Amino acid sequence: GSAHGRHCHRQQEQGSGSASGSGSGSARPQPPEPSLLRFLVCPLSKRPLRYEEATNELINEELGIAYPIIDGIPNMVPEAARMTHKKAPGQGSEQP
Repeated sequence: GSAHGRHCHRQQEQGSGSASGSGSGSARPQPPEPSLLRFLVCPLSKRPLRYEEATNELINEELGIAYPIIDGIPNMVPEAARMTHKKAPGQGSEQP
């Protein structure tokens, strides 16, 4: 008998194209309201904060601290702020 080794390679098109669905996990960080940013000041220095889109944080250049933004709401407690001056090892986001 002649057994034909027929290999049907089904190419599943996954991840190709810009699927604008509600993908879980890879949702873009939600920036805070621009109107909100206008009167937001650092609770420690009472100075205006700069919004950093890359890390989704509010940066206080003067004190070298960054407040995280969770779901578009800045977490403005000093306990939540992280130091930006200290180089954290293994962060991966090295800027020249």
